[in-house]
Amino acid sequence: MTDSDSTPRAAAADPAGAAVENARLTRAAGSVALATLVSRLLGFVRDAVIAWGLGTGFGADAFLAAFRIPNLFRRLLGEGSLSSAFVPVLTETLSRGGRRAAQEVAAAAARVLAIALTAACLAGVLAAPGIVLAVAPGFSGAKFELAVSLTRLMLPYLVAAGMAALWMGALNVFGSFAAPAIAPALLNIALIAGMFGLAPLMIRPEKALAVALLAGGAAQVAFLSVCIARHGVRLRRAAREAAPVLKRTARLLLPIGLGSAVHQVNVLAGGLLASFLPEGSLSCLYYAERLVEFPLGVVALAGATAVLPSLAREAALGDEQGLAATLAYALRMVSFVTLPAMAGLLLLSEPIVALLFQRGEFGLESVRLTSQAVSYYALGLWGISAARIAVTLFFALQDVRAPLRAALASVVANLVFGVALMRPMAAGGLALAAALAAMVNLGCLLMAVREKLGHMDWRALGLSLGRSLGCTLIMAAGVWQLSQWAWVRHLHEALGLAAVVAAGVLIYAAAAWAVRSPELAALRRLLKGDRSER
Repeated sequence: MTDSDSTPRAAAADPAGAAVENARLTRAAGSVALATLVSRLLGFVRDAVIAWGLGTGFGADAFLAAFRIPNLFRRLLGEGSLSSAFVPVLTETLSRGGRRAAQEVAAAAARVLAIALTAACLAGVLAAPGIVLAVAPGFSGAKFELAVSLTRLMLPYLVAAGMAALWMGALNVFGSFAAPAIAPALLNIALIAGMFGLAPLMIRPEKALAVALLAGGAAQVAFLSVCIARHGVRLRRAAREAAPVLKRTARLLLPIGLGSAVHQVNVLAGGLLASFLPEGSLSCLYYAERLVEFPLGVVALAGATAVLPSLAREAALGDEQGLAATLAYALRMVSFVTLPAMAGLLLLSEPIVALLFQRGEFGLESVRLTSQAVSYYALGLWGISAARIAVTLFFALQDVRAPLRAALASVVANLVFGVALMRPMAAGGLALAAALAAMVNLGCLLMAVREKLGHMDWRALGLSLGRSLGCTLIMAAGVWQLSQWAWVRHLHEALGLAAVVAAGVLIYAAAAWAVRSPELAALRRLLKGDRSER
């Protein structure tokens, strides 16, 4: 990694500077993607273990409804508002005041955040019945009481999630990407261990998972605290001029939270509506959303995490040409990877769900309902990924108006579509509503980007998107044909699925090579460890 203090050169005025910035961005995204891949694979193991132990019935619905609260909070902070609000401000401090000033601001922010989160946690414990009523208004009786109990038990995780999010953002600013990305794996390991080691000892396995969640959060904070200490951040160090920076971060926090985590807000709204549907609907949506979150985390989150510090540096320097070039490059790369992933999920949703979750209490009907939801969620995969990249431009500029307007339009669209589709299509209708709302969000953001940046090469971006879409269609045709072959069907389900996925990757790569895709060339340089562009 290059040092975060380095100054990017204007992209349009200096082609060599654009190559350096693109290479830096690709390497950072690659580091985050690899670490996130490990974490998400462990997340699948975690979900498979939970599905095996709880299925999609009474206990699963209660646990997953309660788990949505700390999980959403983790995403809002770690993948949303806190990182997106704090990273540009800390980057600006680093660029103008030097490393010492940035260290002091990070330490001061940690002290303030710890106090605020502790107070919020105590208030949440008292308000747990109201929280569950808001998240799952269709619950009643024993299911409602269990959800309230689990919510109170898991709420202290909010403190750990907030502190971890702060340290992850600060580490990105200081040039460290892999360690923050791998930290969520500790939470998944703790939940897996809790299901196998603690659940058999307790009357309700759901409470064992809640205890494991707290242990995983503590492990994350401990790990990240060691990492941030290596960059010279000391909690006892006094901050001379931190107050204005923290106030600016606080002002950005709420609007950026909605703007960056609008998909999670829409998923939460879908869960709220699902509580009125037949039992198991909420659980099916959870497992489907987790499956779609895999490519989102590896691609969209990795890209957004890597591009935000780069855009923040260019915004601090007033480099509009660099902003346009970096954003366009990130959008091209994310689209290149996301489009084939979207097609793969649409074609292979049922065998993937069966392979990952069909065991124990998770039967054929659960597979059918969950795979339907996966297919509908997948329709919005490219829109969510591209929006996650586009919104970082406004966060880097500390402009919250456009993301907020786009997010509000998306939330309204999600509710309208959800209410209209949930009766005829059940849980699948709620997943489709989230996908349609994602496209509304992206459309609003791209219109705002067009107004904001006059240097964007939209023609080149459109050509890149068309090229990637054409390669995706070729891949989809090949995957569909291969999945119909008798010898593939006679393989063990894991081997057959692996063969089809591997063939799809090769077909897509061959098609991209045939059209001389520059995005494929960039990925090849990353995989080869090419450093020529440094």
